[in-house]
Amino acid sequence: MISTLLAAWLSARNIHYGWIVAGVTFLTMLATAGAMGSAGVLIEPLQSEFGWDNADISFALAIRLVLFGLFGPFAAAFMNQFGIGRVVTVALVMIGAGIIGSMVMSELWQLVLLWGVVVGIGTGMTALVLGATVATRWFVKRRGLVVGLMTASNATGQLVFLPLLAQLTEVVGWRSALTLVVAVLAGALLLVLIFMRDRPADLGLPPYGGTMQDAAPPRAMPFGRMLVSPLVALREASGSGVFWILFGTFFVCGLSTNGLIQMHWISLCGDFGVAPVGAAGILAVIGLFDLIGTILSGWLSDRFDNRWLLFWFYGLRGLSLIYLPFTGFGFYELSLFAVFYGLDWVATVPPTVKLAAERFGPEKAGMVFGWVFTGHQLGAATAAFGAGAFRSGLQSYMPALYIAGLACLMAAVAVMMISRPARPKLAARPA
Repeated sequence: MISTLLAAWLSARNIHYGWIVAGVTFLTMLATAGAMGSAGVLIEPLQSEFGWDNADISFALAIRLVLFGLFGPFAAAFMNQFGIGRVVTVALVMIGAGIIGSMVMSELWQLVLLWGVVVGIGTGMTALVLGATVATRWFVKRRGLVVGLMTASNATGQLVFLPLLAQLTEVVGWRSALTLVVAVLAGALLLVLIFMRDRPADLGLPPYGGTMQDAAPPRAMPFGRMLVSPLVALREASGSGVFWILFGTFFVCGLSTNGLIQMHWISLCGDFGVAPVGAAGILAVIGLFDLIGTILSGWLSDRFDNRWLLFWFYGLRGLSLIYLPFTGFGFYELSLFAVFYGLDWVATVPPTVKLAAERFGPEKAGMVFGWVFTGHQLGAATAAFGAGAFRSGLQSYMPALYIAGLACLMAAVAVMMISRPARPKLAARPA
C-alpha cells in the first residue's frame, strides 16, 4: 500500500518509482556487503582467541566466497520465480542468523558452517546479481549508470564498515563489533519490506525509459524447471567463447580484489607495522574512490566500447598491484595506491554486465552474469586461501600480489579477443 501511494505521488511529479527501488537495493547491497567485508577484521582476533592458523581461517572464509558466487545464478532464478522482495528477505535473515550464531562459536567447524555456508549463501542471494536484476527490470535508459551504482554499493560496503569495525574490535571485542552489522541488516530488512516491489508492472508502470511491453513478467515455470534453469543457461552460454572470456577475466577480477586485498589487507599491513585501525582506514579510502570510479565506469559503459574500458581497468589494476610491494607501506605511498587502486576496484563490473546483456539478451543476462560472477568468486576464494597459504608457508604476502598483478595484465589482453557486436543492417530504401 505504501509503495502504491508513493509511486502515484512520484508519478505526479514526473519521478519514476524505479529510483526508489534502486535506492533500497543500493542500501540493501551496502548492508550485506558490509556483512561480507566484516570478515576482514576476524582473522587476527580468531587467531588470538582460539589459536587457529591463518590458513585454516582463510579456508573457512574462502568457502563463503565460493558460495557467494555459486548462488548468484540460482538467486536470479529464485527472483524470477518468487520475486525480489521474498528472496532478499530470506537472504537478510540468513546473514543475520549466521553472524549472531558466530558470536557463540568455539570450534573451527562452526566457523566453516556459519561464516562459510550460512553467510555465504545469504550474501550470494544479494550479490551483484541482485543489482543486475533490478537494473534490467526497472531501467531501459540509464541502465549502465544504475549497474554502476549497485556495484559501487556492493564494493564500498565491504570496505567502509571496516575502520569502524576494526576500532570497535579493539575497544569492545569482535563479538560486540558484529552487533553493529546485525543492526544495519535489520534496518535494510525493514526498507525491503516497506518499499521493494518486484517489477514496474506491479505498480502499473513501464520501466524507466521503456514501454509497458518491457514491463511484462515472464510466465512462471514449474519448480523443478526453475531449479535447473540456471544450469540450462550455463549449458547454452558455455558454447560461446565470449562467455569464457568474461568468466576468466572476472575470475581475475575476484583474484585481485575481494579475496586478496579485502581479506588480507589488515594482516598484510600488520607485517609492515601498520596498525589495524590505520590499515582499515586505507581500505575506507579505497572504498570511497571505488564509489567514484564504479559510478563513472557505469556512465562510461553507456557511451564507449566496453572492451576497451575493461582493457584499461584490468591493465591499470595490475600495474597498481605490482607497484604495491615497492611502496615500503609508507603513508604517502599507501595513500597513492589507495586512490589509484580504489578508482579501479570493481570498475570492471558495469562493462561486463553490458557485454553479457549485449551477447546473451536481456532475459538471459541475469543468469549468465550470475555464472560469470561465479568465476569472480572462485577467483576471490583462490586468492583468499592462496594468500593465507603464502603467509603461513613463506611468511610473506608478496608472491600473491605479484601473481594477481600479472593475472590482471593477462586479462587486459584477453578481453580484446571479444569481437565487436554486429551492427544491424539498415533497410534498403524503396526505389
